[in-house]
Amino acid sequence: MFNRHKDKTLQCNSGNGLSAIFAPAIGLALLCGALPGVAQDQTQTPAQTPAQTSSQTTSQTSSQTQDNGKPKQDAPAEAGGPTDNMGPYAIPKKKAEDAPPPPPPVTAKRPEDMPDYSLKVNVPLVNVDVLVTTKDGQFIPGLKQGNFKVMEDGVPQTVTHFNVSQAPITAVLLVEYASTNYVFMIQALQASYSFANSLKKDDWVAVAYYDMQPHILVDFTQDKKAVYGALNQLRIPGFSETNLFDALYDTLDRLDRVEGKKYVILVTTGIDTFSKLTLDKMMKKIKDTKDVTIFPICVGFIVREFCDTHPGQCRNAHGMGIPVGRMDYLQGDNEMRTFAAMTGGRAYFPRFDGELPELFGDISNDIRNQYTLSYAPSNAKLDGTYRKLKVQVVAADGGPLKVKDQKGKDVKIEVVSRDGYTAKHTVD
Repeated sequence: MFNRHKDKTLQCNSGNGLSAIFAPAIGLALLCGALPGVAQDQTQTPAQTPAQTSSQTTSQTSSQTQDNGKPKQDAPAEAGGPTDNMGPYAIPKKKAEDAPPPPPPVTAKRPEDMPDYSLKVNVPLVNVDVLVTTKDGQFIPGLKQGNFKVMEDGVPQTVTHFNVSQAPITAVLLVEYASTNYVFMIQALQASYSFANSLKKDDWVAVAYYDMQPHILVDFTQDKKAVYGALNQLRIPGFSETNLFDALYDTLDRLDRVEGKKYVILVTTGIDTFSKLTLDKMMKKIKDTKDVTIFPICVGFIVREFCDTHPGQCRNAHGMGIPVGRMDYLQGDNEMRTFAAMTGGRAYFPRFDGELPELFGDISNDIRNQYTLSYAPSNAKLDGTYRKLKVQVVAADGGPLKVKDQKGKDVKIEVVSRDGYTAKHTVD
């Protein structure tokens, strides 16, 4: 359209002389005015103007900051952290309360000329178990801390701790179990189980029974279940003889090889029927035996009371073909009291089963109770030497302690304790 308008203008002015004169000038002006339009039509040529170059740079920067239609954001200087296609990771600043604790204060350094050393105080404590009994072996209760005097290598010591404790025991339970009388066997088992119930975990106990001869059921053990298992074997009796002297002699002979204080809990009717040993030999053996105390428990009083009231019906009460009368039982009771008195024990004659727990409680008080003394030795050297001990029982005023029996007579007391101890040894 624009070309057709230009041609018409030229044709109209072709007949005028002035137009012919100014035609070259007008054409030159028109040509200069048309140059910008021609430049706009040539946008696809390789040559580019500065404006076009600036427009292209802006387009490239815009394409680099956009991905999938989402504009990118420049990371601020305080944000830090890596960036990806989704933009920078903004790391929040830590709050004041989230700040790490301050470092510990710096300790002063040790001077170079000061040597390393440590101060250690080791105060040893010596414990001494003391058993105070009468000459008969009965425990003497009621003593106080001031009644004891401890000497270590001849030097008096100051007792700092004092109490009464129960010591473990070493005992043999010797039970009469023969084919004699049902009541005798039942009461013997009941007394044996009552003694087993009174045992502690540190006690050493052996179980044996006798009829014609002694039989060891279990050797010395600290397992109470083994003691119960041994007593459970006493169900079917064997012979009807009860050779008490032979069984007790054999038990004392075996205990000679056991160190320390020992006890014999003798559950018996007190009747000896057919032993090879006589009473004189038995008593001599008891006198020659040391550190053994016998506690006889005589059973069968119900049968004995029945026989006393029915003399014609109890001729064979102790066994088939073994005539035992009232005098025989009384003689047996006297022998049991003698054995107990010679060894420092006591004889018991329970009439009812309900007496057994209290009975063995008394025995436990006699043989378990002991005094425990503690002191810090005046010789505090840890040189590993052996130090002799001597414990004395004195009165409150420092004089000899006097103990009287029920009849008001003075009773001699015995103090049993260890002879000494070995001090600890440290290596420098």
